Amino acid sequence: MCVVADSRDLIALERTKEYKGLYHVLGGLISPMDGIGPELLQISSLIKRVDHNEINEVILALTPSVEGETTSLYLARLLKPFTKVTRIAYGLPVGSELEYADDVTLTRALEGRRAIE
Repeated sequence: MCVVADSRDLIALERTKEYKGLYHVLGGLISPMDGIGPELLQISSLIKRVDHNEINEVILALTPSVEGETTSLYLARLLKPFTKVTRIAYGLPVGSELEYADDVTLTRALEGRRAIE
C-alpha cells in the first residue's frame, strides 16, 4: 500500500506506471504550525486498513519537507507493529545540476545510493 498526502500525489505516482498496488490518501500532512494534527488526517482509517488486510508493505510517499518528515516518522511508529514500512527515495531530479542542489538533498541522495547493475 502506498500512502500519499493528497490526490495530486496519487496522480503523479500513477503517471509513472510503476506502482500497481493500493493507495491511501491522508488528506494532508501533520503541521502543528498550521493547526493540523494527526486527528485531522485519515490516519486511523489507514491503521484499520493495514490491520484488517494482509498488507505486506506500506510505502510512505510523502513530500520531503518538515511536515512530510514529521508525518512519516509518526506513521512509521504506528505501522511497524503491523507491517514493513518503507519510504520513497529522495535525491536529485533528472537533468539537474549538482552544484545547485541544497545540502539536505545531496545528503539524502548519498544516503539513498544504490549499486550500479
